[in-house]
Amino acid sequence: MIDASIKTRIAIFGVGGFAREVAPLLNPAVDIAFVSDRPEEQGLRVHGRTVLSFEQLISPQENDREVVVAVGSPQARSAIAARCTAAGLAFGQTVAPTHRTLGPCQIGTGAVLCDHSIITSDAKIGHHFHLNIFSYVAHDCIIGNYVTFAPNVCCNGNVRIDDMAYIGAGAIIREGGPGAPLHIGAGAVIGMGAVVTKDVPAGATVVGNPAKPMRTSHR
Repeated sequence: MIDASIKTRIAIFGVGGFAREVAPLLNPAVDIAFVSDRPEEQGLRVHGRTVLSFEQLISPQENDREVVVAVGSPQARSAIAARCTAAGLAFGQTVAPTHRTLGPCQIGTGAVLCDHSIITSDAKIGHHFHLNIFSYVAHDCIIGNYVTFAPNVCCNGNVRIDDMAYIGAGAIIREGGPGAPLHIGAGAVIGMGAVVTKDVPAGATVVGNPAKPMRTSHR
């Protein structure tokens, strides 16, 4: 976890909107660098900081930085984290001042917990979780690796969400039961504003209220 009272060197991987939202969560004493794989972004100045390439990040001058992967796509985040791990880099956990974790919880490495987000009691959360503004995870939820919660997600108690699922802004996930959690499968996408009342299969995209598989048009 990034201790805001200690001067730390952090690399935020990404320069998109979410990465630029993450940077202000860190204490001003933290030495921040942005990192991008895109040649057209490398060397630019973003919020007064020079954008590094991955090769620069793993150089002896920069490889002491803790990495925060601020990329919304779970698949892209997983690929970036794998490269960082292979290069021997460490990960930081970024916690906004207004985030609250209530009661005992397990939270994996690399989490980004944004302003006004909440995790309540006995939740178990995997690595590189993104919990965006005004979103919450309620009691006894089990959340896998590389899961993204967009803003204003309401995830009620006893829900299981597998790796690389993406939960869209304003989605509501109904509470499961003890020993019978509502289950969202790996790689599933929950559309913006969807109300999830039953299990969602792995890889499915659901939308609407109640949430149903998205229809594809045929011409």
